[in-house]
Amino acid sequence: MAAIVKSFAISGVDGYLVEVETDTIYGKPSTTIVGLGDTAVKEARERLQASLNCPEFQFPKMKVVINLAPSDIKKSGSHFDLAMAISLLMHSEQLETEQIETFGFIGELSLNSYLRPCSGVLPMVIAARDAGVENIVVPKGNIREASLVTGINVYGFETLQEVCSFLSGETTYEAQESCVESYEEAALLDFDEVQGQDAIIEYIVVAAAGGHNALMIGAPGCGKSMIAKRIPTILPDLSEAEALETTKIYSVAGLLKNRGRLIESRPFRAPHHNASINSLIGGGNNAAPGEISLAHNGVLFLDEIAEFNKKALDSLRQPMEDKKVTVARVKFNNTYPCNFMLVAAMNPCPCGYYGQEKCRCSDYEVLKYRQRISGPIIDRIDIQKYVQPVPFMELSSFTRGSSSVELREQVEAARSFQRQRFAGIDDVHCNAQMTPALVKEYCRLEPEGEKVLKLAFERFEYSARSFHKFLKVARTFADMEESARIRRKDIAAALMARDLEKEQLEMLVV
Repeated sequence: MAAIVKSFAISGVDGYLVEVETDTIYGKPSTTIVGLGDTAVKEARERLQASLNCPEFQFPKMKVVINLAPSDIKKSGSHFDLAMAISLLMHSEQLETEQIETFGFIGELSLNSYLRPCSGVLPMVIAARDAGVENIVVPKGNIREASLVTGINVYGFETLQEVCSFLSGETTYEAQESCVESYEEAALLDFDEVQGQDAIIEYIVVAAAGGHNALMIGAPGCGKSMIAKRIPTILPDLSEAEALETTKIYSVAGLLKNRGRLIESRPFRAPHHNASINSLIGGGNNAAPGEISLAHNGVLFLDEIAEFNKKALDSLRQPMEDKKVTVARVKFNNTYPCNFMLVAAMNPCPCGYYGQEKCRCSDYEVLKYRQRISGPIIDRIDIQKYVQPVPFMELSSFTRGSSSVELREQVEAARSFQRQRFAGIDDVHCNAQMTPALVKEYCRLEPEGEKVLKLAFERFEYSARSFHKFLKVARTFADMEESARIRRKDIAAALMARDLEKEQLEMLVV
């Protein structure tokens, strides 16, 4: 009769239960692993034979068959090694233990029977708890990460021999220090270092307060990238649920810098403009998460957005709307969350000095350059502002502007106003996440404001998406002053947030 031991695998950012079934049959000594495992799973047979070739254990001299159930789902990774070894030892009667059904096992075996830490432990332990597993055994290097999950007993060991001694009752487990720590990089950037850009910073604060996408257009060296890199310093802290979800993504991607530490600072991802579609959206042989998922609950900064491949940019359209992306492959697909704030920067023309004497770009070249960003992408960016060069006198004065702490207080006050409004509504934490039904309920206009928006809508034939985005941005402007209603000046400010149409709009709001 086959021995059955519980382990876990990952699909997207979520784990699921895998039963490791081991049996031996008469025949030529060999080891076969079935259940749609990848190369790392298939190679486990060599690691098993080497790790069990020691005085404490003996590898069965029979035909060994190991099945990973469910067998119709593709599995990857080397973390099944420990579960395979335990099930093989139980079947060959080298290990006797009670209540094995209450245990789950995760870990990679070395050739000397040591347990190596592996990636993706956090979502697998969450899956174990949800499946009713009471105890989970992991490598000692993963114990702090596994301990982030409450409601399950976590045991960490260094060798296979220690695990077997514990399961058989020969030794007792000595609890390790597994305190949950938060991981947050030291804040080395501050908005008080930005000089002479108070106008654009005001809109950036509004974007941070409402979670709105933003585009900055300006000449080289005017401070676009400098401002963008400081946006995370004014964003509110992650909630416990957001921190756990963000940490899960980085654990699955193998990018968790400090195992056992919860990510509490919002991610900031800035891919290079030669990034491929797969690197942005996610993909590869294992359908791994891309930059948009790694920026989940944080900021995705696209510097020189006009230099990005047009197809790569257009691939962002659906994820920006759905807040999730499904990476499909022939035999499986993974769904990753991607609720990010898009911040982009670009030059006004190919040379970057449009409107200045040293610009030599023709009108056709300027038009062609700006058309690299498709209309649907522009339509999804709520705030589009020009960034003007800083005058010499302001640079030479070294006068410090508002600090990140001061700006963050404004953002926190507006977010607090929004949290009260959306209390009890799932997956809506800021104005940018409002559904059409919520926009209809919370974005009612005063007659004067409605008149201004109607003139702009009829004159420039905005899309329904743009109409809703104007209302959301206006709602955020009102929240900055804790106004229950959207006033005329809030609508005017929202309309002026799009500098690409600023010249025409100024005539309407005067």
